[in-house]
Amino acid sequence: MNAKIIETNTTPINKVEVDGVTVDIIENALRNAREEMDAVLFRTAMSPGIREQGDCFPMIANREGKMVVGQFGSFIGPFMEAYNGEIEEGDIILTNDPYMCNAAVSHLPDWIVLVPVFKDGRHIAWSAMFGHMSDNGGMVPGSMPINATTIYQEGIRIPPTKLYKKGELQSDILELILHNVRTSQWNRFDLNALVAACNTAAKRCIELAHRFGDDVLNSTMDIMLQRNYIAMKAIINNFIPEEPRVFEDYICDDGMGMGPYKIRCKMWREGDIAYFDFEGTDPQAQSSVNFYMNEDMFKMFFGSFTINVIDPQIVFNDGFYDLVKVHIPEGCLLKPKFPAALSGRTHALGRIFDVMGALLGQGAPEMLLNAAGFSDSPHMFYSGYDDKDEWFQLYQIGFGGVPGRPVGDGPDGHSLWPGFTNVPNEFIESYFPIRIERYETIPDSGGAGLHRGGNGLSVAYRFLCDGEIAIHDDRWLTYPWGVLGGETGMRSTKKLVRGDGSETWLASKVEGIKVQAGDLLYFNTWGGGGWGDPFERDPALVLDDVNRRLVSVEGARRFGVVISDGAVDEAQTEQLRASLREQRSDKPLFNFGGSVEQLRQRCEAETHLPAPQAPVFR
Repeated sequence: MNAKIIETNTTPINKVEVDGVTVDIIENALRNAREEMDAVLFRTAMSPGIREQGDCFPMIANREGKMVVGQFGSFIGPFMEAYNGEIEEGDIILTNDPYMCNAAVSHLPDWIVLVPVFKDGRHIAWSAMFGHMSDNGGMVPGSMPINATTIYQEGIRIPPTKLYKKGELQSDILELILHNVRTSQWNRFDLNALVAACNTAAKRCIELAHRFGDDVLNSTMDIMLQRNYIAMKAIINNFIPEEPRVFEDYICDDGMGMGPYKIRCKMWREGDIAYFDFEGTDPQAQSSVNFYMNEDMFKMFFGSFTINVIDPQIVFNDGFYDLVKVHIPEGCLLKPKFPAALSGRTHALGRIFDVMGALLGQGAPEMLLNAAGFSDSPHMFYSGYDDKDEWFQLYQIGFGGVPGRPVGDGPDGHSLWPGFTNVPNEFIESYFPIRIERYETIPDSGGAGLHRGGNGLSVAYRFLCDGEIAIHDDRWLTYPWGVLGGETGMRSTKKLVRGDGSETWLASKVEGIKVQAGDLLYFNTWGGGGWGDPFERDPALVLDDVNRRLVSVEGARRFGVVISDGAVDEAQTEQLRASLREQRSDKPLFNFGGSVEQLRQRCEAETHLPAPQAPVFR
């Protein structure tokens, strides 16, 4: 590590024996402190993205920067390796630049706060949290320009900077930063909330050290990391094969007319070590869809995904990192060279989870294999001046269909991130010149299967003031794939209906679209892929889906079920299923809905949009 921690108390912290009861008490206290970080943040932040939606990621780490509790890890280690300076008691560090912190964060709208925790002059822990700011300056409101070709177009770059130095706010630096964003008041409150949340966690760590001693707290954190190491070692040995597996998926386009872009990963095990190699992933894109994925960040994704699939009771932390080796070729889509644009990295980030699910599930598909549906985190931006001539700026994350799984149907209209919630429509209508005229799942959008893919969402936004919109989404060219005979989910669509009744189909990545009062946007997200043979689904469940308006009467026939007069026609259902089984040639492990070239050929007829051109790499 290049960063140097300055301690006035140089008495070493010793490793000591800790009894199991004490470990459990401290572990639960730290987990509660992590939850308290969220509570503080949500009650003091101002922007709807953080306060209402929860677009933030807290953590508490040990002295070395390894997360012991949190939603995701990977922040502090990469930062410490990149930061060449001294860190003292009372310092609070702020940064948002992926290229200046080894991708501890992956695009500029994410502002990360890091607090070194000191007690009696000793450094005993870290607290950290990042939140997605509503604006970071740059070319467009919301600071996620689709047409950006360098990071310089995406807003202010904050290198690792001491926002507080020895406890004193560096107000001149703060004002300089806020001078460069459109939503300075929101950013100020959100940043203060991030600091308050981290300080709350620091206070709880100090209280624990006072109660149990510095040595006990430090040793307990090591035990928590070791517990995770042992659990993940068993998972890796049980579920990752020595024989390599390969999987490929695609980002549909880059917003500038090229695509799709391939993400390829090979996975295997050597002894206790899991290897992931992204060789064969396409080179970096011309636009902002690049995702600078730090290797520790991928380890974090792998651990979080695996633990949630296999045993959610395991405390997720950074203890297992030595068990995973990752290779990401420099200059590819997942490790672009400076100064490549990064703001639209959400699409590749979401696709990583689909790729991981496919790799991990192939060895035991009946137990572990999910279909596709963790495919994206769609964004909608709306900005302008309202009737009082005051600036407004809405940034909202949309939800899609979660895939069918071995344990059951995929949830309808849910976020890629399990901790996110939707922004209440009443909140949006109260604070922005907009009316939500439809907020409902799209019947039949989830892939048919023994376990149905979750339906996507249709949200109809009625704009009440002239303004400008931008859309970030994907899964409009490629399908969310089904598995084990399950069908693909529906692709996403966006349609703008003007006040005069004229209709325009919008691409999944557009910006600078002028709208007028009275215009209506239909923001339709993708459905999750189906899991298993749809003709084996209990007809009573299909009827229940029809009654809940999740599946239409016609859509029930995808499951080979005939609904007549509000009931299952058992005789016709048996005949239809027999006929459909005869027509079906096989039940593939993965159903992509066709090759990339086939998807290109039928793109315009099915999506109302021309197919993107094959990428040209320099």
